[in-house]
Amino acid sequence: MNNDTRSILFEPVNIGKLELSNRIVMAPMTRGFSPNGIPGQNVIDYYRRRAEGGVGLIITEGTWIPHWSSSNNPNVPDFFGDEALAGWKRVADAVHAAGSKIMPQLWHVGQFGSAGSPNAPEGAPKTRQIGPSGMIGELGTPVEMLDVPATQKDIDEVSEAYVVAAESAQHLGFDGVEIHAAHGYLLDQFFWSATNLRDDKYGGATLVERARIALDIVREMRRRTGPEFPIVMRISQWKQQDYAARLAETPEELGSFVGPLADAGVDIFHCSQRRFWEGEFGTDMNVAGWVKKLSGKPSITVGSVTLQQDMLETFAGERNVSSSNIGKLCELLARGDFDLVAIGRALIADSEWAEKVHRHADSELKIFSLEMLGGLE
Repeated sequence: MNNDTRSILFEPVNIGKLELSNRIVMAPMTRGFSPNGIPGQNVIDYYRRRAEGGVGLIITEGTWIPHWSSSNNPNVPDFFGDEALAGWKRVADAVHAAGSKIMPQLWHVGQFGSAGSPNAPEGAPKTRQIGPSGMIGELGTPVEMLDVPATQKDIDEVSEAYVVAAESAQHLGFDGVEIHAAHGYLLDQFFWSATNLRDDKYGGATLVERARIALDIVREMRRRTGPEFPIVMRISQWKQQDYAARLAETPEELGSFVGPLADAGVDIFHCSQRRFWEGEFGTDMNVAGWVKKLSGKPSITVGSVTLQQDMLETFAGERNVSSSNIGKLCELLARGDFDLVAIGRALIADSEWAEKVHRHADSELKIFSLEMLGGLE
């Protein structure tokens, strides 16, 4: 592969007011090294090293929005509270000093987290979770119905928490936010017919009807942050409860979903799939390509870049690294299918991934292993 072909990854790109030095994004990956929800020096250094290694945009690990029900792990960072926000300000400043841009990912686990939140208020039922239909359990097996589906009050409070977190990010000097609406977490639970059994205005037979909560959040987030603050939304076909799940069965259904979200204020769609090279709807264009085509908005692709195994296979113990799929990645990028490329496990393994790929030092890339999840390097 020649330098000219690979160089497309390292071209500067502007998306609205967001100016990036290249097309490489650090994908959000849960790390859980922020005791009591407060990111410390280890978290600052972890993200700074990736910025110094040449990543154009860092999307942080998922951070809890300011609602008691969002969290199921006290070691995952909060995006609220004086101490946590002060820690995130130091992270953003360090990344900016190293020449990269950064956005927090805003997260709520919804009804499939561990029962009971560490942030539950005094007197709240310790088994209660907020979700569209009040269920918990793996799909395909009997589910336990917990308390009640989310009430209007719950939905109003959670929606406000997403917006407040975005306002905090803007105030701290972040370069935008990413809303986590993928992988079977809260907003995705509303999208997905298998988990949204509601018969009110937040349910419905169609995907766009079930997207109402996200549309309302995005509209209010856009209203309160202004027209130029970037809003990214992460979506997926697959769910952590069902790798074969499909949010949209046809291009028409997908278009009916992403079009209104784009109109509401989403600037970029981050399209998660397990292997970026797999086409969608019987074509050779992946999910990010279809979403860009149907929404008219820029998209981010992700999925096993410079790896030969996806996350499920990694957890089964497979370990290898390969630069062979960079050629295919750059081919699709040059074709205009998507605009940015997110790198996940390969960047956990090697903070200098971007710099090594840029100079064709592929043989120097470190191999990801599960042991690497045990610390922040």
